[in-house]
Amino acid sequence: MSRFVLITPNTDFDSRVRQALAGGLPGGLQTFAFVNPADPGELFANLNQERPEVLILGPDIPVEDALRLATVFDVQLPELSVVLVGDPDPAFVLLAMRAGIRDILSPESDPAQIRMLLERACQSYASRNRTAAVHQAEGPKGLVVGVFSPKGGVGKTTIATNIAIGLGKVAPMGVVIVDLDLQFGDVASGLYLNPEHTVTDAVSAAASNDSLVLKAFLTVHPGNIYALCAPRSPEEADDITPQQVSRLLEQLAEQFQYVVVDTAPGLPEVGLAAMEQCTDVVWVTAMDVPSIRGLRSGLGILRRLDLLPETRHVVLNMADAKSGLSVQDVEATIGAPVDVSIPRSKAVAFSTNRGIPVLQDGRKDPAVKGLKQLVSRFDPAWRATAQKKLHRRVVV
Repeated sequence: MSRFVLITPNTDFDSRVRQALAGGLPGGLQTFAFVNPADPGELFANLNQERPEVLILGPDIPVEDALRLATVFDVQLPELSVVLVGDPDPAFVLLAMRAGIRDILSPESDPAQIRMLLERACQSYASRNRTAAVHQAEGPKGLVVGVFSPKGGVGKTTIATNIAIGLGKVAPMGVVIVDLDLQFGDVASGLYLNPEHTVTDAVSAAASNDSLVLKAFLTVHPGNIYALCAPRSPEEADDITPQQVSRLLEQLAEQFQYVVVDTAPGLPEVGLAAMEQCTDVVWVTAMDVPSIRGLRSGLGILRRLDLLPETRHVVLNMADAKSGLSVQDVEATIGAPVDVSIPRSKAVAFSTNRGIPVLQDGRKDPAVKGLKQLVSRFDPAWRATAQKKLHRRVVV
């Protein structure tokens, strides 16, 4: 069994690591002279056990390649202890931490120093593994927040991306946003991402059977969240079934504290499958008659199908007191109270066009207050103290 994996072409350092292990650390060592950072899957294919405990990125590996590999392993095997061999440059330490590197070892370390660091790395692995096992035994904990609207053009994707960014401040790297507008999804544009993988990869047999593979298909966003974007072409949407979507959301809810789901307009089968997995549903309507009537019809259908989740949040987006309608008009039409009002805003439109959600760039704007109120409804602290105030009259 190989408890340790070393990647380095440096035979002298390999010899020192083997001396360190011979000094009292149980478990074998596998050494690879080179691993293609663009295809780390080859490393997994050649491992003689399923999960090593410590990965050592040894000397003579380019820094860029080491960071890229560390990031991949941090997603695929988050409990793995990744050790980088290199000089501890203060400017580099922050980049190493962000990439998931747990410790830095000097290339000149002797076997005794290497053994002490590897012992610490093994203890860290054991601690994270126990924590993961406890979470798995307790079952899924993540909130699945679905953003829906029977009619397009109401700012649904803008709301979804801002919810994800806002929750990323509550639970850094504990949030994933999924674009289930499979034909014409805009989450990638809304977050200024160019994803290598999409929902098509995430519902494959390999991913549905192994959450570690699934996490490798997620795209990291600077706002401390992950994203799973829509397929590249509308034709790919035809190959994705409601059953696959249900399984995908189940897996993500087991791995993340929050799963934010952006959906296609209307109530397609994939959207209904997603709704069944949601703990919270955000209904978005604009302040115009077609949007409000569309929401009334959609809610009526779901009531008859008994598919309405208990926890729902009605958002009045692009609210404008000069539109000729009032909040009371909206509530009377849809038969439900409006929970959050987000005023029409040039700043929001500008941020959407830039691909930087308004909650990310720190801009001050009246719409920011409404978006923050919406995000706070998914914060456990707020939910514990304000459940009785879940639905209150808003003011436009």
